[in-house]
Amino acid sequence: MRLSRWILAVLVPLAACDELTGLGADPDAPANVTYELLPSGDPNAPSGVLLTWDVPRSGRANSFNVYGRQGAGAGWILRATTTSTTFHDAGVPEGQYYVATRDGNGDEIAQSNVVTIDLNANRLPAPQNLSSISLNGAIQLIWSGNAVASAPNLFDHYLVYSTDYDASRGVCTANWVREGSTASDGFFAGNLTNGLSRCFAVSAVSTDGHESDWSASRLDTPRYDARNALVYSTTTHADSSSFLFFEDATKKLGIVSPASRADADLTVSLHADGTLWFAPARSAVTIALYSSKPITDLTSIDRAPQSGFGTTTLQAQPGFGYVVKIAKTDGVHYAGMRVAFVGKDYVVFDWSYQSGPGNAELSRGVGGVNGSM
Repeated sequence: MRLSRWILAVLVPLAACDELTGLGADPDAPANVTYELLPSGDPNAPSGVLLTWDVPRSGRANSFNVYGRQGAGAGWILRATTTSTTFHDAGVPEGQYYVATRDGNGDEIAQSNVVTIDLNANRLPAPQNLSSISLNGAIQLIWSGNAVASAPNLFDHYLVYSTDYDASRGVCTANWVREGSTASDGFFAGNLTNGLSRCFAVSAVSTDGHESDWSASRLDTPRYDARNALVYSTTTHADSSSFLFFEDATKKLGIVSPASRADADLTVSLHADGTLWFAPARSAVTIALYSSKPITDLTSIDRAPQSGFGTTTLQAQPGFGYVVKIAKTDGVHYAGMRVAFVGKDYVVFDWSYQSGPGNAELSRGVGGVNGSM
């Protein structure tokens, strides 16, 4: 009888050290060991893992040893000793972890169960339909809520990334940085340079830190804009009847000037029937109607059309959008307009101007670009 008890006393600790299972009920053992991955932008290589556990019930715990190993069968390595009930392991996580309780003498007295890190578990689908709105020094991003819909209780937040755009090769560069995070299906990226294109992408993160694949990348370019410019007709107030989107010499924007100004872009003319019309003010400027129907806002204007521009006048109609093409020494620039109000002898309109030469991006659109992620 004494021999059998001695054998049992030896075998139980050995089994516990090998598999570290079945000890969750031990009052000295750390309980409820969980983990949260720290997203890096690469779903297969998190930047770290945060382990958390409960204080053992016995009250004998003085500190904890945290062990990790690459996977089942590999040797355990002491990762840290801590008095906290959390541990942040930086870098790509180990495949498995367990936590051991130490008493006041520094001796290990109990061990938690093994926690296995599964990089493929709880991974949400990549956000879809990423689109954008070009703004003055900013970009508004919007995407579908498919990641949330796939697992509402598992979703935690989105991560937004951006990088430079290489126009010479027509690709997004590999210099991706994190813009920020959000729990909504939209993100405002501010403090951007007008005329400088950037690529954006979005991922979804689960409650335990698993990051999804990225959305398709989205290219956009901030541009100048303003609201409620008022321009009179040439026959009513000739000194305030032309409009210049951008003055190259002074870098001023949205200038209302006399119709006689040589570098003006547009003038407003009054026809015999009382209607007001936009007219290109010089040969380097052409204009096109954006659509055959009114638009809801200036930001409804998409990329400048590839054709349809002319030097003929177009009637200023409330709610309608227009695109202006301006040839300059550094290349072609595009401007957008939406008429807010047409008075008896003046027009009020919102406008945008793309300072990037050759860039047709004026407001919003849906789609992606080829890019390295």
